[in-house]
Amino acid sequence: MMKEIESMKEIEGKLVSGHQVASGLAKDSPFSKGTIAMQRPYFLKAGLDLSDCYLGTLNVDIGSGFSLSSPDYLFADVKWAEDFPAESFSFFKCTLFYHDKWLDAYIYYPHPETKIGHFQNDTVIEILTVPLANIHYGDQVTIKIDGSKLTRV
Repeated sequence: MMKEIESMKEIEGKLVSGHQVASGLAKDSPFSKGTIAMQRPYFLKAGLDLSDCYLGTLNVDIGSGFSLSSPDYLFADVKWAEDFPAESFSFFKCTLFYHDKWLDAYIYYPHPETKIGHFQNDTVIEILTVPLANIHYGDQVTIKIDGSKLTRV
């Protein structure tokens, strides 16, 4: 379990559909395995083990823009796809409350200035966590994160 931080912030949001590129479910994606499956070995080699996480992201709309700072992990210039430029990624430890349970999770943040495409709405936070049964678009969730790392704008 992640260490409890005194300045924790709880943010409520709703699960929304994404581009399905991270999971590999998008029909028009050049990444049939999904981007998370392709990126995960690079993150592991750099020190972040995501092997317990579902190979896709949960897209949580928090209803406002946000900014992130002081990532727990920052991976710059990751060349994870042969025919595409390198990207930079930040990860922020958090917990996700869903179906009466707090689950360890990460905010997954591909840096927009290096991102290949498939941009999210500026109110959507992408979450990586364990596979969840019976999860649906429209479900309400709560994200708990160190309040110094996420600011609503």
